[in-house]
Amino acid sequence: MAQISAITDTIVLSRNQAEALFLDKNISLISEKLNIDIADAQVIQAKLWPNPTLTIGEINLWSNATAQQLPPLWGNYGKTQQVNAELEQLIQTAGKRKKLIAMEKVNAEIAKEYFKTFLRSLKIEFRDNLTDLQYNQAQEAVYQKQLSSMQTLLKAYGNQVAQGNIGKGEYVRLKASELQYLKEINDLQKENNALQKELKVLMNLPAASFIKLTDEGFVPVNKNIEDINLANLMESAIENRPDMKVLKLGNEYNDNKYKYERAMRTPDVTLGISYDRGASLMNDFVGVGFSLDLPFFNRNQGNIKAAKIAINQGKLLTEEKTLSVQSEVLQAYQDFITTKKLYESADASFEADLDKLLESYRKNFLQRNTSMLEYLDFVDAYLDNKSILLNSKKDLNKNLEELRYITGQEIN
Repeated sequence: MAQISAITDTIVLSRNQAEALFLDKNISLISEKLNIDIADAQVIQAKLWPNPTLTIGEINLWSNATAQQLPPLWGNYGKTQQVNAELEQLIQTAGKRKKLIAMEKVNAEIAKEYFKTFLRSLKIEFRDNLTDLQYNQAQEAVYQKQLSSMQTLLKAYGNQVAQGNIGKGEYVRLKASELQYLKEINDLQKENNALQKELKVLMNLPAASFIKLTDEGFVPVNKNIEDINLANLMESAIENRPDMKVLKLGNEYNDNKYKYERAMRTPDVTLGISYDRGASLMNDFVGVGFSLDLPFFNRNQGNIKAAKIAINQGKLLTEEKTLSVQSEVLQAYQDFITTKKLYESADASFEADLDKLLESYRKNFLQRNTSMLEYLDFVDAYLDNKSILLNSKKDLNKNLEELRYITGQEIN
């Protein structure tokens, strides 16, 4: 049987292309969006009138000697047949139906905000995974480059050892560095596998595909971020964050619920019309009537009190959430500015100079102008600085996404 490769297709994507796939194909988003349709359906249901009730009874299938003679129903049949029919319709009073519709409309708005909250949480998870994958790819590229360079050196040193020109100790030291790079690459590939799994699920891609991200967007555009007014940012978060909107809509729902419970004090009326054949003073009796509960004992006092308490509770929760949101915005903003300063502390040409200096050390080492210890010490310093630079880019991206998440808006 032929062996099947685990990876059948490499997909190269930019961050924007990946996010477009995520928004279009993510199964959880599609499923969560259906809750909006469910809530809209409940509004439709609340608008419907209660069905009338038809009751037919007192039909006698036989008769005895005491039966009175009645006009036949048809032909000679039905001279002793009795029947009773009632038609009833519930009439809701005190605007209960209108108040119930208002409650369900708020529920529909809450469902939309819950979807936005779910999207907001899933989006930051997805974007952070994109950033982690870009970081992982960049780190692996750095180590792959050093591994390739080290393997070239090992080949040259191996020939020199074989010829007896140099001792084996230097070769073993280089071999140890090669093993270290292989271990770093192995760990990075395992991290890549985990990120691949998460992103393929989020984008609903085939399991056998492999995602390759371009470098675009790894360093976010953030030139105008320090010009943003922090007070406006806080105010915008309180107005626009979906979880804040859910709380405010919850307060609106509580107000409507209180009105509905107060309306429930007023009894509903059931109107009816009845037809009776053979069981009254008239052979074919038609009458009308009504029924209603007498509110002597139950005037819905408990539910009204509970609804009023819920209003006060909602106000307290809104006050607490407002303070929490303001604090979250401040922290996220300060974290981003701090990370931005660290990123900008490195000169724009520093990374390029670092690469040039590494190549210079490598050439000097090959020409015996630099000792192995000096060369390997610089390579370690080079890798540490590369890691610091990549981490600053990753942190800058993640802090900006956190600020977007906390404020509930796409800050550019």
